[in-house]
Amino acid sequence: MEKINKIKEEVLELINNSNEMELLQQLKIKFLGKKGQIQELMSEMKSLSNDEKPKFGQMVNELKQEVTKIIEEKVKELEAIELIKKLEREKIDVTLPSYKQVIGTTHPLMNIKKEIEDLFIGLGYTVAEGPEVEYDLYNFERANIPADHPARDMQDTFYINPEVLLRTHTTAIQTRELEKANGKLPIKVICPGKVYRRDDDDATHSHQFMQAEGLVVAENITLADLKGTLQFLADAMFGKGRKLRFRPSYFQFTEPSVEIDVSCHICGGKGCSVCKNTGYIEILGAGMVHPNVLEMAGFDSTKCSGFAFGIGLERVAMLKYGIDDIRNFYTNDVRFLKTFDRFD
Repeated sequence: MEKINKIKEEVLELINNSNEMELLQQLKIKFLGKKGQIQELMSEMKSLSNDEKPKFGQMVNELKQEVTKIIEEKVKELEAIELIKKLEREKIDVTLPSYKQVIGTTHPLMNIKKEIEDLFIGLGYTVAEGPEVEYDLYNFERANIPADHPARDMQDTFYINPEVLLRTHTTAIQTRELEKANGKLPIKVICPGKVYRRDDDDATHSHQFMQAEGLVVAENITLADLKGTLQFLADAMFGKGRKLRFRPSYFQFTEPSVEIDVSCHICGGKGCSVCKNTGYIEILGAGMVHPNVLEMAGFDSTKCSGFAFGIGLERVAMLKYGIDDIRNFYTNDVRFLKTFDRFD
């Protein structure tokens, strides 16, 4: 009885003074383990009479249950205290201003590229891409540009060797798509990408820039289809109600060829500094696909026709965002790029 009472008093004192889970675990082993003090009490039974053994065994079991209960209660108490501390440490004041995550932003040219792609995907076009290092065959020959054409001059084109060059227009993607179609109709593709030409860089010119060209080939395609498509493009990029003006022009890839002007989105056609007081802004070149181009790709130009157009992404971005120097797109000035951070 003295040993039982002594163990009970010791357990109560130690547990009450324990404020750590690890220490409680050690006490549990010390008193309730297989070699613990309570288990050792059972070895005393061999010195007791048969009448004393049941009473003693009952008291040891009661002690064991009581010690177990005390430890479990202490564990729960410490867990509750730890939870309160954790909640206090992790407490968030939702009334405080948030911290802005410093992340990059999409380049303005990529914004324009994606916008144009999304517009034409909605019209049933597919997006086609091609190599920037291109064969003369696809860049010039299949585009109906003969060997003596000025565009092939070394002063205008970056040649790697006589047969390989940096593409000068994304028309090279179109000629590849025509070949890939293998005479099957219809063809509806939008071809965005970077192109290169020998030029002196200034506020409005760059030796590298981006284009997006469109190509449609099917039966009974007319200039009216081209006009409707470009009207849709102008309305989407510059706002509803844009007026288009078609001016005769000349491109080897198309016949007839036209330059397209759109009514100024700044002054509404009245005349301002942006449109040089003309009321219109030149945005792209277009025309009906030349029969020679169709024939070289294996199409019968008497049974099918098509239209093509090309637009400079830098020009659209400059008009849409009010950018006055094309070099801003390529100098990677963070101050300029942050202008297009939608999270600012």
